[in-house]
Amino acid sequence: MKKLIGPFTQILPLTGLPLKGALKDEQLHVIPSGGVLIEGGLVLAIGNFEELRKANPATQIEEMERQQVLLPGFIDCHTHICFAGNRAKDYAMRIAGKTYLEIAKAGGGIWDTVTQTRAADEATLTGLLVQRANRHLAEGVTTIEVKSGYGLSLDEELKQLRAIQAASAQTKAKLIPTCLAAHMVPRDFAGSQEEYLQHVIDDLLPIIKQENLTNRIDIFIEQSAMDTQNALTYLNKAKEMGFDITVHADQFTTGGSAVAVEVGAASADHLEASGEKEIGLLATSNTVAVTLPGASLGLGMPYAPARKLLDAGACLAVASDWNPGSAPMGDLLMQAAVMSASEKLSAAEVFAGLTSRAAAALNIQGGILAPGMPADMQAYPCADHREILYYQGKLKPGQVWTAGDI
Repeated sequence: MKKLIGPFTQILPLTGLPLKGALKDEQLHVIPSGGVLIEGGLVLAIGNFEELRKANPATQIEEMERQQVLLPGFIDCHTHICFAGNRAKDYAMRIAGKTYLEIAKAGGGIWDTVTQTRAADEATLTGLLVQRANRHLAEGVTTIEVKSGYGLSLDEELKQLRAIQAASAQTKAKLIPTCLAAHMVPRDFAGSQEEYLQHVIDDLLPIIKQENLTNRIDIFIEQSAMDTQNALTYLNKAKEMGFDITVHADQFTTGGSAVAVEVGAASADHLEASGEKEIGLLATSNTVAVTLPGASLGLGMPYAPARKLLDAGACLAVASDWNPGSAPMGDLLMQAAVMSASEKLSAAEVFAGLTSRAAAALNIQGGILAPGMPADMQAYPCADHREILYYQGKLKPGQVWTAGDI
């Protein structure tokens, strides 16, 4: 049965915005006194609420009783929320002045989370992931990318990916799994970096294909993780197997974004260390530049050069990097709003970076409200869309819909 939801004080469908480059707020299409007509979980029509009601007299009405602004649901295109334990000790050391590498040498870092995640069974991991996904959903994030990478062995990576698959059936949020077995060389692997990546190619990825656990592969290119040459070999082999590619790039040193562009990755994520060369490469490619302000806040380091990337013509998305180490907060809207003040991003650039451009980073449809698109939506208790960023993340959606269901 058709359902009409509204009236909303304003609807921002976020349609008609170019995928790449800078955006001005004047490019935002704002529908006053709007409504959304839905059937089968998809948007049928969007426009003036009263006109839609008159044109569809036998339609179920879901009427709004207060001022609200409607947006598409946010898409968080980079998270690590399938994990156990926490790294509060790491954070205490970090704010006391220890470096990322010093913390890792002291027993913290990624390997600490690997140890805690390995100790949890699949059901426990599934439950923790569902809790985090539902918190994100309540804050307007309707689609969430979720990485493995805290298993770092065949059995443990499969456990994580199976937990993500199981969690998908227990939350209304849409979960997009990604295999990050190439997060680092595990300390208990008796071999070189090259041998470990070949082990993943030969032994893990075929099982992932067989069980249909994910079609996305990620790698962390950094001095403390994987080097560029081994990454190129690994990613090209994964691509030959039919996987989509994304890359952790340029977080502390450069090199990763060039690899991402060379292999045609869907996205290059982090980019805090990117300079003019890397900005130019990304701007002239089809690889989405994903900035992760949560990691900058968690590590106390500069943001990725978002303004320069947009002005150069790049497609820029914003994601949370929600993880137990460098980005434990996980509040996507707050991070995007705070970064926008520092990087001077327009509301149009922020909203596009959280929706349609984030969808491009995942190679999925979504992030706009238009006929035929999923009715994934969120409504904020305010009269003007500009209030959403103005409150820097403290204004949360009052209602959230996935596939048209509240």
